[in-house]
Amino acid sequence: MENKLSTPEGDKNIQMADNSFSDGVPSDSTEAAKNTSNAEKLTDQVMQNPQVLAALQERLDSVSHTPSSYIETLPKAVKRRINALKQLQVKCAHIEAKFYEEVHDLERKYAALYQPLFDKRREFITGDVEPTDAESEWHSDDEEEEKLAGDMKSKLVTDEKEEAAAEEPTPRGIPEFWFTIFRNVDMLSELVREYDEPILKHLQDIKVKFSDPGQPMSFVLEFHFEPNDYFTNSVLTKTYKMKSEPDKADPFSFEGPEIVDCDGCTIDWKKGKNVTVKTVRKKQKHRGRGTVRTITKQVPSESFFNFFSPLKASGDGESLDEDSEFTLASDFEIGHFFRERIVPRAVLYFTGEAIEDDDNFEEGEEGEEEVRAAAGHGVARVALSWPEGGSPRAVGR
Repeated sequence: MENKLSTPEGDKNIQMADNSFSDGVPSDSTEAAKNTSNAEKLTDQVMQNPQVLAALQERLDSVSHTPSSYIETLPKAVKRRINALKQLQVKCAHIEAKFYEEVHDLERKYAALYQPLFDKRREFITGDVEPTDAESEWHSDDEEEEKLAGDMKSKLVTDEKEEAAAEEPTPRGIPEFWFTIFRNVDMLSELVREYDEPILKHLQDIKVKFSDPGQPMSFVLEFHFEPNDYFTNSVLTKTYKMKSEPDKADPFSFEGPEIVDCDGCTIDWKKGKNVTVKTVRKKQKHRGRGTVRTITKQVPSESFFNFFSPLKASGDGESLDEDSEFTLASDFEIGHFFRERIVPRAVLYFTGEAIEDDDNFEEGEEGEEEVRAAAGHGVARVALSWPEGGSPRAVGR
């Protein structure tokens, strides 16, 4: 058997291969060491920057001095006493809930005292009753200017007969009173479409009615309409259901009564007058015969009168999507705004004086009305809290 011996040429090739392999290893190691050195230099430069060091220190301080981290360091005996304080806090929340229930009873009592005044307001608005001179007397800041203008007008020489002939008939009551309020208030005007306007001009009154004693806490908005060409209802209603008790899962979040759900009503639209839907036409082509037909169907349309077909709050632990939560919370805020602002102070929203007062409140001041979706609860809620010296306000929960 022939032995294959190495040759000088073969030894040379092996040596070259060895040199090639060994040269590659030191090359990679050198590159890695160079990169590491550059990274260390960059780190040193960053750490020598006073602004960077200050930011890092502030971040560490904020992490190490949070209330929860401090509580964790306390002895067990102290933590036990803190738990006892929380038990007391829960009992305080339940007492606070009873307080708001009694406030609701007071609201019901005083609503009965306000109602005769609101009834007379309706009579003046509709023209059923003409106010007396004494009832019509009002001293405004512009009284002197008005007197001067009146004096100048009296000096003009006119023909009384021609003036009487040209004079337009005196309108009945205060035309478009409630519609003007809708137009003046941004929160409401955003809901109104052009085709809603002729209907709202028939609105004669808005009333608030509170739940009876012993019944679950709620209030009803009543929209009274004169006979019109759009629907047969004389009254449209919206009921807001409230809760005044701490949440078992989160009792410390209790801040007062909450609007938790609402119900609308059925509007009996006259034929072809329903502004909450619109008719669309669509062409369809038959696959086999190739013939084309036109079909019509009704789809929802934006309208203020969708206010009476509200989204229902979720139940049984189901969650609403973010858009639905916002829509429901916005609905609750609008209902609360009708109850606490529009109905009690209607004339001031008609003249715009109340709107100017509202604009004087800066964002963040107590009394601001917010709407937020109820995080983690799967339902949009609006809490009603009573700021010092003021009326209830809506707070998104």
